[in-house]
Amino acid sequence: MYKNLLEYIVKNLVAYPEKVEITEVENQGKITLKLKVAKTDMGRIIGKEGRIIRSIREIIYAYAGKESKKVSVDVEEIKENA
Repeated sequence: MYKNLLEYIVKNLVAYPEKVEITEVENQGKITLKLKVAKTDMGRIIGKEGRIIRSIREIIYAYAGKESKKVSVDVEEIKENA
């Protein structure tokens, strides 16, 4: 549910939507969404001074707040094979 929302938002922002990977990990009632994007898309996700990722997190937090869940979003760059 949270994964689908994050995937929808991110895939509409990046240049390489086929490289977007999201894993959902639940630990002690807290959900962590691990977002991996291509190196060239990191700037599009983070944005100037972190504004875009902050906005994405606020949307996810607000959606999770309806159900009193704690959700965090971590961003990583996909390691390209040489």
